[in-house]
Amino acid sequence: MNTAEYALLLIGALAGGFVSGLAGFGTALMTLGIWLYVLPPTSAVQLVLICSIVAQSATLPSMWKRFDLGIVWPFIVGGLAGVPLGTLLVAQANPATFKITVGVLLLIFSVALHFNRLPAVKFGGRTADGLIGFAGGILGGLAGLSGPLPILWATLRGWGKDERRGVYQLYNWTVLTVAFVLQLLGGLVAPQMIWLSLLALPGTLAGAWLGARAYHAMNDRNFGDAVLVLLFISGLTLLWSSL
Repeated sequence: MNTAEYALLLIGALAGGFVSGLAGFGTALMTLGIWLYVLPPTSAVQLVLICSIVAQSATLPSMWKRFDLGIVWPFIVGGLAGVPLGTLLVAQANPATFKITVGVLLLIFSVALHFNRLPAVKFGGRTADGLIGFAGGILGGLAGLSGPLPILWATLRGWGKDERRGVYQLYNWTVLTVAFVLQLLGGLVAPQMIWLSLLALPGTLAGAWLGARAYHAMNDRNFGDAVLVLLFISGLTLLWSSL
């Protein structure tokens, strides 16, 4: 890897770490567009997975006391139950169709929520939260889309930024960690990923630290707007990659 390629690797790691530290998700949104210039798709996706786990692990100690585990656990339980089912459906379904559907929904809801502050959704309780986590897990196993549904649902719930951040970060961290462990056990992680991860680690950690500082300085409205922007970008990215 030459100097220019390493610079792009580091820039992508810094950007991805910052967004993860800021919102608790979104590493792939910022990094893939940069890393695909210097890495093959398989390596880029695996590196995103590793850096997402590292960035979220690095910010957990400073966030932990703010999280409400009573809110988060139904999403996690549902997500872990859904991932294996989504994996089984890969051979029978078309992931591109799900990407287009989720992308359109993200665009519509992120714009609608930004311009029209809807009343908070109160129905369903923890059962509804668990079902959303389950659906997200299925999409995660099927097309790598575990995050959008729980993130959007937590926004519709009208929770404060700490409650939403707990859902975003702990849910994504759990699902991504399980996915990575399964890849390791399946022998799908190439030895070169260790070297690439070490190269990206400084940028990832620095970005996560800066993003966490920005998060602590935000109020509920600022954080909500930042999340909606990231959801909108996510929707555009999914449509672009599917069409």
